Amino acid sequence: MGQFKIAFAQFRKKQAFTGFVLFSTALLLNIALQGPASFFSPQSLNTLFSTSIPFLLVVMAHGVLLISGTLDISIGIQLALVNVVAIMSVQEWGIPFVVGCILGIAAAMIASLILWVLVSVLRLPDLLASFALTFAIRGVNVLIMNVPQGTVDRVFFNAYNTRILGFIPASSIALVIALLMWAYLKRTAFGTNIYAVGANPQNAFAAGISPVKVQFQAFMFKGLLTGMAGVCLTLMTASGNPLQAEALGLRSLAAAIIGGLTFGGWGNMSCAVFGGGFLVLIDNSVFFFFNMLNRLIPGLSISSFWNNFVADAIIFLGLLTTILTVKGQREALRINIRNKYVLKRRESNAS
Repeated sequence: MGQFKIAFAQFRKKQAFTGFVLFSTALLLNIALQGPASFFSPQSLNTLFSTSIPFLLVVMAHGVLLISGTLDISIGIQLALVNVVAIMSVQEWGIPFVVGCILGIAAAMIASLILWVLVSVLRLPDLLASFALTFAIRGVNVLIMNVPQGTVDRVFFNAYNTRILGFIPASSIALVIALLMWAYLKRTAFGTNIYAVGANPQNAFAAGISPVKVQFQAFMFKGLLTGMAGVCLTLMTASGNPLQAEALGLRSLAAAIIGGLTFGGWGNMSCAVFGGGFLVLIDNSVFFFFNMLNRLIPGLSISSFWNNFVADAIIFLGLLTTILTVKGQREALRINIRNKYVLKRRESNAS
């Protein structure tokens, strides 16, 4: 019991603690409202994963930028860019769908490159630059595809929505790949430098680390993850839409912060996964809650406005909780570092 308390006390200091608690709470609420048998059924889990993977990948992509000290609210419309490039390149040029997806990922990386130039090289405010880029990409999308259209071959659509061994969602492979890539990158120089640049770019530069280069790498990795998310969105919808997913820009930012990520060298990818999972499960929980009310009260009609209002109110409370918790964690970390420094000086003076 004592070891459990020690382990729990240590876990409370982790950046992902609040995100994990919020995610676990939303998960239990979802199971209670939907019913354990229904929630854990292979079909239900497969649907949950296949519809959520694009969003989770976008939250991870935004998390990389937050760690490096910047952001990109145009990331949502970039999913639509990947979608229209993949669909229209196949439809107009007759190339294989896989090649079209590669071109879509390349388009997302080009968009990330443009924003890197605006933010890191030209030093424009990231919020303003990404806001302007949102309209530019939206215009490009409409030029490529003026109305929703196109289809995805049933082979690819079915492969995305199938279950491996009868119960593992095939769509989850994309999330596993993204996590493995991040696990590898964290063990490289980039994995160390991105935290240094995010925490204090001036000190990082003084230590011989180029903030511009590190943020370039962060933007390119973010572009790759965004491209993967756009491909998953295309497989999920099996069609093209030039104006979809724009709201995911701000929504993914909120999810990353709820999970425990903040601007500049604080947090990790598990924070993004927990934050994204929290938003997904809250939306699910609210949907099943109002469905339950409709069954219990005959004739009751509730507009979608109230669904969105309740979900957003819960998300706001989660965001507020995370912000307060992160401040407390940082203060505890600062005090811990100061105490260690004082103790080290005392030992040095004593010797």
